[in-house]
Amino acid sequence: MFIEPRIDNFKAADEPTGWIEVICGSMFSGKTEELIRRMNRAIIARQKVEIFKPTIDTRYHRTEVVSHNENSIRSTPVQFANDILLLAADSDVVGIDEAQFFDKEIIVVARTLANHGKRVIIAGLDMDFTGDPFGPMPSLMSIAEFITKVHAICVNCGGVASYSHRLVDSSNKVVLGESETYEALCRSCFYGSNQNAK
Repeated sequence: MFIEPRIDNFKAADEPTGWIEVICGSMFSGKTEELIRRMNRAIIARQKVEIFKPTIDTRYHRTEVVSHNENSIRSTPVQFANDILLLAADSDVVGIDEAQFFDKEIIVVARTLANHGKRVIIAGLDMDFTGDPFGPMPSLMSIAEFITKVHAICVNCGGVASYSHRLVDSSNKVVLGESETYEALCRSCFYGSNQNAK
């Protein structure tokens, strides 16, 4: 069970101490739901929050982060990771959804925000549709103080699912979609379904 860090456990003297939290997993595992939950708790605690998502992600809403359970929170779409530094300057807590779609500059952005005393909460797919590490996520996980891996339910066998199996015929790295495009599978079912099993 993940225990949210308390800022008073990290403060040294009067200087604020930031950190990075990464929430990762497959499609339909509840990553965005958990990000929204943590951001809402920060709002209840009267902290200044900002949440960002890549402009490419318009599946549910153009300006809101929306979970598969249809919970939502206001967000700011950004095209480049560096834009977050300017827009989050006055925030205590910074949320970033779908981090796998950003370029590697997101790593510098996350580190810079944390080094300036901000709590940075990042959600994203840890693996792409081939089962390989996705974009900047491995590096973000390596510099994070806290990592939470969430799991979906395998649609074939009901087991613990960690893989996002693509249902449409495309070799493009990024194909936006929901249940009509992807399904969550366990390791056994994923490699059984994937003709390119490694």
